[in-house]
Amino acid sequence: MGAIEDLAACVGTWQGTNRLHDPNTGRPEDSECTASMHAVLGGLFLRFDYGWAYQGKPQEGSLLIGRQTLVGNVRACWIDTWHMGDQFMLLGGGEVGGKLSVVGTYPAPPGPDWGWRIELQPEGDRRLHLTMMNITPDGEEQPAVATTLDRR
Repeated sequence: MGAIEDLAACVGTWQGTNRLHDPNTGRPEDSECTASMHAVLGGLFLRFDYGWAYQGKPQEGSLLIGRQTLVGNVRACWIDTWHMGDQFMLLGGGEVGGKLSVVGTYPAPPGPDWGWRIELQPEGDRRLHLTMMNITPDGEEQPAVATTLDRR
């Protein structure tokens, strides 16, 4: 079974802790996190919705995931209140070492675009890890978000 099938087994509700590596303060900020995984369009897609807080203010995000069977890769669309605002990011990738790993880019004017990696890794059917990495134009990855969730 691959990461997409493992994630499909994660349909349901989740709760845990979100750690934001805050670029504004240079320190990590932890908050409670709730999440849900939904099968969409008869299971062709998965939607992962999550909520957390930054300095006490509620935040939310959503990742729509689908496998492009003909070309053998995974595509995703990510939106969230804290990082993306009114924009969305398209990401592509696949299954790496038992986890879903997709990468997109975002503009960082006046310099070149930066990268953003999102990984979802189930740990059995009771725990789920969400990791987000910021990627410099030189390819250096820096932690941005680390979330550990347990099934409700």
